Amino acid sequence: MTKRDYYEILGVGKTASEEELKKCYRKIAMQFHPDKNPGNKQAEERFKEAAEAYEVLSDRQKREIYDAYGHAGLSNTGFQGFSGFDDVFSGFGDIFEDVFGFGRGRGRGRTRPAARAGADLRYDLKISFLDAAFGLTTTIDLEKLHPCQACGGTGSAPGTTPSTCPTCNGRGQVVQSSGFFTISSTCPHCNGHGKVIAKACQTCRGTGREKQRKTVELKIPAGVETGSRLRLRGEGEAGDQGGPNGDLYVFLQVEDHEFFVRSEDDIVCRVPISFVQASLGATIEVPTLKETEKIKIPRGTQTGQIFRLKGKGIPHLQGYGRGDQIIEVFVKIPTELTRKQEDLLREFEKAR
Repeated sequence: MTKRDYYEILGVGKTASEEELKKCYRKIAMQFHPDKNPGNKQAEERFKEAAEAYEVLSDRQKREIYDAYGHAGLSNTGFQGFSGFDDVFSGFGDIFEDVFGFGRGRGRGRTRPAARAGADLRYDLKISFLDAAFGLTTTIDLEKLHPCQACGGTGSAPGTTPSTCPTCNGRGQVVQSSGFFTISSTCPHCNGHGKVIAKACQTCRGTGREKQRKTVELKIPAGVETGSRLRLRGEGEAGDQGGPNGDLYVFLQVEDHEFFVRSEDDIVCRVPISFVQASLGATIEVPTLKETEKIKIPRGTQTGQIFRLKGKGIPHLQGYGRGDQIIEVFVKIPTELTRKQEDLLREFEKAR
């Protein structure tokens, strides 16, 4: 079954701001929320569809991928779409609090506190033109949050363990009934963790995480360019309460080359030839990314004439093969001549 366009689902244009997205999604959520339409499967499907659309479009990285590659692009990142009401309620708590005054639907109260994923990290890396062309394996050093070694990530002092919160009985939520809805809110005693720490670990001060440096290996494929982004799953900061690690995003900046200029997957260069070579023709050697190649300059070549070396450019990042090397020649006019050279040129001009 073909998925509908996410912008169409929310009724917004592709330039919609974050606030516009939220406003439109809030309206749909209020209309089709299952708790307001009990037993209505069609309303439930509309609600799921809108929740999935909002999840993508409200996330800057997912939205960029969707705008560029559509649903197929998201599937390549592992995004599975709507995956259940628990994910919806935890992911869009602020929306539902605004709409309904509660964070979770009736009959779906938490039985235990949710583990929170660690933060994603960004690392900006500058690489050379040739490294971008051929790829490389390198390492980067970064400081990030890891599970505390002293307490094993529990946040409690060594030799002690956290105890179940007596207020929420370990659920991380306190529940109250309010007419049609059941209202759940974060437990004020344990702040949603479900556990309380009597004696905090001195190393991490009860957070369960500490800053550490780590060296990460990074494989950069051939063909990347400035703005390319590499994702290293699980190399972000450690999650809270046993949650998964975040991801590390490496943004690449490619340095300029003194001779080559990139044009998509082609490389362009300008090569000088002499007046005699241009007039009589010649075979010259031209640098390429790896070695030198010989090209034939025909008689009567003019400045600006283009020659092409097939397959001597940048590898195609999304496929096989390489771009070409485009060579633009220009006739270099000498600025200083000997008397004999001047006489010969005058004779040439007379003969011409």
